[in-house]
Formats: sequence, C-alpha cells, structure tokens
Amino acid sequence: MVDNKLLPKLSQNLLEILDDEEYYDITIEVGNDPDVKIFRAHMIILNYRSPYLRRILSTNKKKNDETLVHIKLPNILPEIFNVILRYIYGGKLTLEEYDVSNIIKILVAANELSLQELIPYLETFLIENKKSWIEQNFDLIYQMSFESNSFLELQKYCTNLISKEPNKIFNSSNFSSIPEKLLITLIQSHHHQMSEIQVWEHVIKWGLAQNPELPSDPTNFSKDDFNTLKNTLQQCIPYIKFCNLTSKEFLKKVKPYRKVLSKELYNDLLEYFLDNDYDQIKKSEPHIVKEIKPKNIDSKIITNQHVKIISRWIDRLENTADKLTNSYEFKLLYRDTRDFTLDRFKKFHEACDNKSRTVTVIKVKDRKEIHGGYNPIEWKSDNSYGITKDSFIFSFSNDSTENSVLSRVNDETKATWNDRYSGPSFGKYSDLFLCTTFGDDAKIFYRKKHYEKQIIGSNDELLSLDFFEVFQLFRAND
Repeated sequence: MVDNKLLPKLSQNLLEILDDEEYYDITIEVGNDPDVKIFRAHMIILNYRSPYLRRILSTNKKKNDETLVHIKLPNILPEIFNVILRYIYGGKLTLEEYDVSNIIKILVAANELSLQELIPYLETFLIENKKSWIEQNFDLIYQMSFESNSFLELQKYCTNLISKEPNKIFNSSNFSSIPEKLLITLIQSHHHQMSEIQVWEHVIKWGLAQNPELPSDPTNFSKDDFNTLKNTLQQCIPYIKFCNLTSKEFLKKVKPYRKVLSKELYNDLLEYFLDNDYDQIKKSEPHIVKEIKPKNIDSKIITNQHVKIISRWIDRLENTADKLTNSYEFKLLYRDTRDFTLDRFKKFHEACDNKSRTVTVIKVKDRKEIHGGYNPIEWKSDNSYGITKDSFIFSFSNDSTENSVLSRVNDETKATWNDRYSGPSFGKYSDLFLCTTFGDDAKIFYRKKHYEKQIIGSNDELLSLDFFEVFQLFRAND
C-alpha cells in the first residue's frame, strides 16, 4: 500500500534537484528576443515526463566531447515555462496563485509539451472556478479550444453554453469581437433564450463594430455604407427568423436597414407583414413566408426531390405539415471518379477542405441505395474530430425518396472525422466512414456509435463505394 504522505518529500527532493546547479546536463533556451531565458535541467527527467521533449532529445544526443545538449522553445514565455518545469519535476501546480490569462498560457504550453495529464486538470479548474471570466472572454476561449483537439472539456463547455445560454455571450462586453462563425452558431442556437428582435439588434451591433467608420444612425448611411454592412452580414442574415418579429419591430428595427437585405427577401417580408391575415398566420405558421422550390441540381446521384427532403432536414422541418421556406442552392464542389487509387480522397480534400455547410451523397455499388450526410462545419485534413450538434446522416433506398432514414448526431464532440486519407466521414471508423483498403475498392463502413440510428440494416457492414458527390449549400440571399 502506497502512503501518499511520503510523496511530498519526494516532490521536494526533485525540486531541489532542479534548483541544484551541479548535476544538470541540458540547457533550454525559452522565449524570443528580447524576452529570453536559459533554464538548466536533466534529460532523464524531461525524457520521461514530456513526450514532446522526448522527441526533441532523441535528435539531440549528447556529444562525445561532453558538450551540454542545448534546445530551444521559442513559442513559450519564460515565466510560463518556469511554472511548467517545476510541475514536471515536483508534480505540483497551485493554480490559485495565477490569474486566468496565465492559466490559459499554461494550458497552451502543456498542450505543446504533450503533458496530457495536465490538460484536463487545467480545463476543469477553469470551468469550475472561472466561469464568469470565460463568459466575458468567450471569443478567446472558443477560438483557443477549437484550435486543438486536445481541449475536449473546454470544447464541450463552449458548445453547451452556446446551446443553453447564448444570451450570456450576446450580452458579454466582448461580444463585438467574436468571429463570424461563432456569431452564426449563436444565431442558430438562441432558441427561446432571446427574442428574435434582440438577436437582430445584436447582429447589427456586431456588423457596425466590424466597420467602425460607419455612422451609428442608418439614416446617415450612403449607398456604399449599406453595401459595406450588407457584405459584412451576408452570411448571418439567412439565419434570422424575421417572421418571428412583430410588425412594429419590423417597421422600427428592420426597415431602416432594408438595403442590407436582398430585394427578394425584403419584398417577401413586406408582403408578409402587410398581409391582412397577418395575425392569424403569425399564430398558426410563425416561420412561414411562402413555399420555396429548390433549384435544379447538377447531380448524377440525387434529384430535386432529394434536395427538398434534405433541405427540410437541415431546417429541422420533420413535421410534413411544415413548408420549406429557405431556398438552398446545392453547388457542386466535387464529384468523385470510379478510378481506384490509394490516394483517392486527396482530391476531395483539395476541393472541400475549409468549406462549410456541405452535403455529401454516396452511390453504393451494386445496390439501389443512396447514403450521405450533412456537415455544417468545415472539412479538414488534420486528424481531428469536427464538433457540431447539427450534422446528420441519411439513406434513401429502392430509388425512392419515400424510403428514407434520418439519423442526427448524438455525440456532438465526434460528429465528423477529418483524415487526409479518408473521404467525408461522419464519426471515426463508425457511423458513415469512407475509406480505402490496399488492393481493393474504396469502401463505406457503417457502425452505429455517434449518431441516433443505423442508416442501413446491419451494424459493422462494409459496402463498396461506387462514387460520391459533395455540394456546398447557399441560401437564396447569400
């Protein structure tokens, strides 16, 4: 039985070794000019405590002339590395001694040095003790946490806050500095936390903040001013549910900015709010302006009828009585060939990486089936999970749109998988995964794991891929 009372003495002795100037065998140059500091350490301890330093040391063997090994860590501040180094030796880190900005820097440094056991400890401390700071600096935490797939707890916290309490981010002092992608996510997620007019006012506030040269009063806008604001907000406006506004809100808050909207959208809204039966329609069909028909699609796999169904799923219109009110253009980004190569998916990544709001449709070889998925976020090639609560996978069978299966993601932290050697994949080696096998055709692997339903009859099935297409979606007024 280990007596934990003995560990403090061990920690103390190891820190004494760090402070001893006699037995060190490596020097570490940390920081960039003019803030640079040289640390003395011991290779044996660094080797076993940090996988990152172990890799560096493996290429910096001690020379026969007894010259000390010298390595450089320019991306870490000296004062932060001092904290990390004492943790490496003594296993102690008293976070109460540091302000939040330094804890964030320690977290980033721990990730760079591959101190994996330290990362969840730091994340938990921030989430449990610094919620107010996170909410006020949400843009910083959000951007930092999603730059690496190591910060899973912070990613989950950010996703939950967006979904459950978006008003805290809308009302934070740093709201105007959040990135566009985060703003769009907030607009989509606000649900009943804020009224639609409050969302619209925050979107205008954000747009004006991105263009501080614009007048604060739209009555003073020039034509160029309206075009500037329109270009800034063009990706956000399609997500505003204008039909949830009252006629007075539309008149006072939206009409002054009418030139920011497309003519088609503004005319539809004007007709909607001037309709004599407005009050009755508002109560019975709050999201409806008019039924929208999809544009013709350039596809060898799906038809306009498939497009209409997929569009309804994207807008979560699963009640057949709800009419489609968003017109989506399915722009073909990539069409796969049937020619097999081990690097078959390279061209997919070249065409589709960094593209968001994509629909993948897949033709299964020798079967009358179409499978696919919707990914609202970007594809990448960095061996990371894509995190979103809005993705889904689907199937159509027997050449019929009536025989369909829709399966929404239930583990948003593993919604998609970004691997340069795989095709568009929903889940890692699971729900809908496109892969190649040496000497064989490309395959589609199915295993229910991160999504609600199995989209084919049996689990762990491996089917042959005929070919696939990827489309990027644009709304009518994008």
